[in-house]
Amino acid sequence: MKFIHIADIHLGARPDAGEAYSGERPRELWDTFSQVIDCCNQEKAQLLLIAGDLFHRQPLLRELKEVSYLFSRLKHTQVVLIAGNHDFIRKNSYYRTFSWPKHVHMLSGETLGHVVFPELDTAVYGLSYHSREITEPLYDSAKAKGLARCEILLAHGGDEKHIPIRREALKKSGFDYIALGHIHRRRSLTEGFAEYAGSLEPTDKNDIGKHGYIVGELDEDGLRLKFVPIAGREYLHLALQVKETMTEGSVCDWIRRMIDERGRQHMYCFVLQGKRDVDVEFDTSRMNPFKNVLEVVDETRPAYDFERLSEENRGNLIGRFIESFGGCEEGSVEYQALCEGVEALLSGECL
Repeated sequence: MKFIHIADIHLGARPDAGEAYSGERPRELWDTFSQVIDCCNQEKAQLLLIAGDLFHRQPLLRELKEVSYLFSRLKHTQVVLIAGNHDFIRKNSYYRTFSWPKHVHMLSGETLGHVVFPELDTAVYGLSYHSREITEPLYDSAKAKGLARCEILLAHGGDEKHIPIRREALKKSGFDYIALGHIHRRRSLTEGFAEYAGSLEPTDKNDIGKHGYIVGELDEDGLRLKFVPIAGREYLHLALQVKETMTEGSVCDWIRRMIDERGRQHMYCFVLQGKRDVDVEFDTSRMNPFKNVLEVVDETRPAYDFERLSEENRGNLIGRFIESFGGCEEGSVEYQALCEGVEALLSGECL
């Protein structure tokens, strides 16, 4: 039996992608989801498991119809999905009344339900969110009931406000695989058994790393898993070590080269570190050559010659201030305070 596991698609979200791509990103989430449908057909997957947050908020009726159409393109695949904390089932939710195609199964109950596929000798279990937050560890009591040879749990959560999850409880649950959602970065909760697929596309600047889906195959030899990257863009966080010889223009050129090397299709956050010339200031708002830089944080410090400054200002406020930090190590909190204090004194802010 072959399955594809996805989670946190967040259709309807408007990810921050800078001036270059923010307008395109909502559509790209739909396009990538559509690609997964094509992958199901190419892989001849028998199950598509969606572990919550198909939508970023309450789905509109037209959006459910669009998703239903995409599901209708599946040739070999049964779909099982649950609602997560973003698209939780409200009293007036269209999830309650929408008629899915026969091969689409939504486990919409607040308690653990299941659907059995006799032709696959497989049962899939899961529950849906009916509120934005659930603090009870509902999966602690989840147990495979022996309804089929292969039993899978769909689960969404993993923090204190969204169904806390304990690894030890999952290990004793009896499931052959646990398809997890809610954590946007791909990771294993229990290697080869309980897996977060991560969000299908990155939707927040902190969603770093590769994004995609998991393909699983289960047979008499056991379970084999493969992660397949599919996202067209990434959020990349890069630290740049500035040298004293660098100017604002040279830093801008450096950022341009870094983006060209790694790809203009991605979204970037930069942190400037190190020491700069005392006469140089950086205007970070100008450091966005391709309009795909979300943030430039300037953590640089002026390269002060404290020994010379102390000698030149012996007896005055600046000299006494420097002397009071005598012996502090570069990189320490005290050294940072010394730099900030001298900068303020030299600029006249403290006078």
